[in-house]
Amino acid sequence: MSVTASDVAKLRSLTGAGMMDCKKALDEAEGDMEKAGEILRKKGIVKAAKRTDKIAAEGTTQVKASGDTAVVMELNSETDFVSGSPDFQNLATSLTDALLQNKPADLEQAMSVKVGGETVQEVLNNFTAKIGEKISLRRFAVVEKTSADVYGAYSHLGGRMSVLVVLKNSSDSALATDIAMHAAASNPKYISRDQVPAELVEKEKEIYTDQLRQQGKPEAAMANILKGKLDKFYSEICLLEQSFIKDEEKTVQKLLGENVSIEKMVRFEVGEGIEKEATDFAAEVEAQIK
Repeated sequence: MSVTASDVAKLRSLTGAGMMDCKKALDEAEGDMEKAGEILRKKGIVKAAKRTDKIAAEGTTQVKASGDTAVVMELNSETDFVSGSPDFQNLATSLTDALLQNKPADLEQAMSVKVGGETVQEVLNNFTAKIGEKISLRRFAVVEKTSADVYGAYSHLGGRMSVLVVLKNSSDSALATDIAMHAAASNPKYISRDQVPAELVEKEKEIYTDQLRQQGKPEAAMANILKGKLDKFYSEICLLEQSFIKDEEKTVQKLLGENVSIEKMVRFEVGEGIEKEATDFAAEVEAQIK
């Protein structure tokens, strides 16, 4: 029996499962809607789909390098209780290894990567069904380098944040690790000032100029004062211009010297940018036991 688009849409509306999962289940059930629903339930997909609207802002990050390829990833859960469990940490390691080996271009490709005979999407669905919390691969970055470059990798607070840097024209792994550690602590947004968006710089100039005028600074002096304020602004958000955490007399740029440069920086912190949902824990427990 052929499966129509309307059949897939109907099963999706009944179960909340994804379109492709519904299509596969209907194919396997030879078009039988009830049987297809059972297939989705057995695979844990229906239970997982019911949690798709939940906010997963806890979790872990991992960074791992092998040869000239490295991966940084963030795996999320709804609570830190789950993210701290050995099963969740093992899942994160398995996904990191799979991403490192397969080098998918984006999240869509990553969902089709195989992990122990199952796709990443199936693994996440099954884990969500087993744990009863939404588990999601939020983001990852595959970073490659040449043999003339070196990686610096650092994880902090048990995976709350992970950083990867690539030093170009260097084999000093200790230096690279120090810079990754610095980036974890200082949270630079950009490597250098030429990466800072022009509109952001203009907005800062506007704010500083208004402040100086309100303070009654003479127009003739404002250009120099404005330059100083912008230099301070860059030193706060640009890695190369920050004071190195182990020696604040030096900037990161001075630490590197003339021939070594930072080719890439990736810094993932668990839950950054996610608006967490305020929950009543007692009410949530009561709802669970009903």
